[in-house]
Amino acid sequence: MNHIKLAGLILYSLLTISCKQKDASVKKEKSNAEFFIPEWVDKVGAKSFENKKEIFFVNDYGAVNDGKTLNTEAIQKTIDACFDAGGGVVTFKPGSYLSGSIFIKSGINFIVPKGVTIKGSENIEDYKEIDTRVAGVEMVWPAALINVKEQTNVVLGGDGVIDGQGKVFWDYYWDLRKKDYEPRGLRWIVDYDAKRPRTVLVQNSKNVFVQDLNLQRAGFWTVQVLYSEYITIDGLKIRNNIGGHGPSTDGVDIDSSKWILVQNCDIDCNDDNFCLKAGRDWDGQRVNKPTEYVVIKDCIARQGAGLFTLGSETSGSIRHVFVSNIKGMGTKNGLNIKSATNRGGTVEDIYLENIKMDSVRTFMQVGMNWNPNYSYSKLPEEFNKDSIPIHWKKMLEKVDPKKGIPTFRDITLNNIHVKGAQTAINVNGLEQSVIDNITLNNVYIQAKTAGKISYSSNWILNNVKILPDDGGQVLLENTQKVDLPASVYQTK
Repeated sequence: MNHIKLAGLILYSLLTISCKQKDASVKKEKSNAEFFIPEWVDKVGAKSFENKKEIFFVNDYGAVNDGKTLNTEAIQKTIDACFDAGGGVVTFKPGSYLSGSIFIKSGINFIVPKGVTIKGSENIEDYKEIDTRVAGVEMVWPAALINVKEQTNVVLGGDGVIDGQGKVFWDYYWDLRKKDYEPRGLRWIVDYDAKRPRTVLVQNSKNVFVQDLNLQRAGFWTVQVLYSEYITIDGLKIRNNIGGHGPSTDGVDIDSSKWILVQNCDIDCNDDNFCLKAGRDWDGQRVNKPTEYVVIKDCIARQGAGLFTLGSETSGSIRHVFVSNIKGMGTKNGLNIKSATNRGGTVEDIYLENIKMDSVRTFMQVGMNWNPNYSYSKLPEEFNKDSIPIHWKKMLEKVDPKKGIPTFRDITLNNIHVKGAQTAINVNGLEQSVIDNITLNNVYIQAKTAGKISYSSNWILNNVKILPDDGGQVLLENTQKVDLPASVYQTK
């Protein structure tokens, strides 16, 4: 492919931004007559901007497309030259490019065209360590393969492939966890000590589009949006279950960020497909930044732990969330809200509509005591608390018990159709924190068993049908104004 043809394709890809924004608004207008849509929904996502069109090929700065030569320096040199020239397009000639961490700068469209693969280095030393946040705790950790950090007006896009080559990091994690950390009572810290690269990180940034890419085999989380605002994630295809099932290979994580749009994505991973987070335990409460004003729509969730997950990092609170038109196929959980009694924070004003799922473990999974071996930190006697790493000390810092109890409330589910579930509903609050104000409209769930609701209040049900294969009913314990009459249950 010659330079002129490739340049034409790149410019065409830039024009699709405004088109996609227009299509999104049309869909909202059509659905507005039938479903409730919060007034803030139209305000999310990156705002249109126009960067310079001058094209910088990484090949002209020493990059080699053989899939073996480490190109980190050459790619970064191209980005820096583009930025120094006032911005423009950084792109690649066809081929495969091996790289460690690169950092995209303001005013740049970083385009990975069809026929191009960026392969993440399998050497953790090729990922520069930066100040960031991982799984709810601020610490020094390897940067992602591709980073947008403290920048504005950036496009990361194209129809090419970004391959994290994560299996070497999956194997390292499991080896460290099973052979060393778990036998010594360190399950709670191994996820932070087993350093693995994310694929894409957008941190402390504004007005960023991440679109159309094919992402696969992430070493850790695939796309993390951290401390950022007005970000659009659009049209990503994520395939992390290639050559194995990697631990913590989340699809898209929105972390203490706001005014975020996620749409038209298709995710197959081994952990949460679409996930909202807001900090963990003492450190999350110290930072105290919520995730709010988030729209996720028109997506597919395949294998993974949760079609839509909130938590387990809830310390800074998660609120004002609108999720629409998501299909789940083989995803373990549908709506999954999880936290722990040292995490705190409030999850509220959550609205889901038009969800279809097949072959799910539990459709509605809600709990406040998630994964105790991971959630609660305890230092074994063999360690001196004065000589442990800083991030260990953060994890061991005690949380005020009153601030540690999370709050879940004001959750609406509208037009839900689920078949092939193991359990329909498993919602469990605490005596100190009753889950309050749940509304179900037009909900149909076929499952082996109906499930359980405990420590919950004020459920409103309109046209709800549960078809349990075992003929049972939802077990109610310590509930108030939660009425599931016999008419809710259907038999074959």
